[in-house]
Amino acid sequence: MKQFLLFAALFCSLAATAQSDTPNDWWDMDRTENTFPGVSAKKTHNYLEGKTATKVIVAVIDSGVDIEHEDLKDAIWTNEDEIPGNGIDDDRNGYVDDIHGWNFIGGADGRNVNNENLEVVRLYNTYKKKYDNRNRDGLSKKEKVEYDAYKEYEKIVQDKRTELGPNYEQYKGIKESMDVIVKKTGKSIEDVTADDIAAIQDKDMATGQIQKVVANATERGATVQELYADLEGALDYFSGQMDYNYNPDFDARDIVGDNPGDLDDRNYGNSDVDGPDASHGTHVSGIIAGVRDNGIGVNGVGGANVQIMSIRTVPNGDERDKDVANAIRYAVDNGAKVINMSFGKGYSPYKKAVDAAMKYAEKKDVLMVHAAGNDGKMLTLTNNFPNDTYEGKKRTGKTWIEVGAASAFYDENLAASFSNYNKKHVDVFAPGRDIYSTTPDNNYASFNGTSMAAPMVAGIAALVRSYFPDLKAKQVREIILESALPVNLQVKKPGSEEMVSFAELSATGGLANAYTAVKLAERTKGKNRKAGKRDETLRMY
Repeated sequence: MKQFLLFAALFCSLAATAQSDTPNDWWDMDRTENTFPGVSAKKTHNYLEGKTATKVIVAVIDSGVDIEHEDLKDAIWTNEDEIPGNGIDDDRNGYVDDIHGWNFIGGADGRNVNNENLEVVRLYNTYKKKYDNRNRDGLSKKEKVEYDAYKEYEKIVQDKRTELGPNYEQYKGIKESMDVIVKKTGKSIEDVTADDIAAIQDKDMATGQIQKVVANATERGATVQELYADLEGALDYFSGQMDYNYNPDFDARDIVGDNPGDLDDRNYGNSDVDGPDASHGTHVSGIIAGVRDNGIGVNGVGGANVQIMSIRTVPNGDERDKDVANAIRYAVDNGAKVINMSFGKGYSPYKKAVDAAMKYAEKKDVLMVHAAGNDGKMLTLTNNFPNDTYEGKKRTGKTWIEVGAASAFYDENLAASFSNYNKKHVDVFAPGRDIYSTTPDNNYASFNGTSMAAPMVAGIAALVRSYFPDLKAKQVREIILESALPVNLQVKKPGSEEMVSFAELSATGGLANAYTAVKLAERTKGKNRKAGKRDETLRMY
């Protein structure tokens, strides 16, 4: 599920914070040279200038990508074996007109899935068909297990809807009051100021509450327009949760027209790789491959030799296992050497299908990079999917990297408060807070999330693979982890105020870094040699 950020005003307080003082490109920087703990991409590209490199395709399995974006269009993969728009599968790969990737959540008629259920709702609906109005006492042992799961899912769905209802009504009421008050000023929302709202003399409760909210916002550096946008975002979030994510009566799959339980079916969808909401995937792509030094936008970590393959798989809701498995296979079969997966969910009913696709990618020498999630909790192998534990067995993924999110602050706040963590199951941290990147229609914005941290690492992987094409995916993984810069800091454990060693949050205890990865790659010659050992230069942090 795409991770969404919610900054909205309450009646007497403001959850939104002032704009960050960090520079937009902090994540491109080097701590030694620029003080910010970025991935040192700028330093790395300067070092590599003049050296020979090959093209590397990075598959972005996500919500879609704006392939016409001014800062991405020159970095988009094109299937040279397919003739655009002729309605024929020219390369005979099973996908008609897949010029820049494929859309596994679209229909043959051109429609697209935007909103979707969460997996827990789909599981609830599946078991409800079988166990609704049945008595547990008369069931077999196996059926009792399923029945108990059904009741658990039912409670989760009902409790969540009960929780969401009042929040939705509250934010709806705030926004409606805001609309009334803006109208009283005689100005549009684009032009109204905090002073205009403060000047209204009405003494009714709603006016007083909105005036207080706006005053709190301006004290924190926000504008009326930013506050209003946050309110709209809050309403979208809660209505999306109520109407789609946690709504058992909503089913969008008829748009695709397939059987989501038929895991052998791979030829469905359409060629629309943008989709109706490409914000998340476009942002991720800019981090990896935004055209460097073109005077606009952002400088992607991967550089000029990286091409983005868009595989639309992630709706506003939980992605389906079938689509994820097919997306991985499509990426592998069409030449991707790195796959970025900035998504995740709490249940995976067809995990075996995803596991099989991941094993296929590993066998075909493809590196997979996955976001650890934004719950501010200990990541386990039962609360975040996909993961690289195959069919419940021990962690075996040799070409899998799990990424947590770091901030621009090299102090107790270095670990992003929302990031998941685990010394065993999270491999490394990378910049994931206040990340400025591309968004649709030639726009740019700052997002937070491990969704932003994963493409930092995917960009490093693509950079290494482009300049050192003889290295295998498992070697690149080893290089990235071995070259992670150790952090000797006590930090706030994500999701709490407890102080812990940063080294306890991931397997490496460090931050991914492009420069040290390239330097280590230079010492890792040949296809079968292991990466060099960590040296004392990595102690600089």
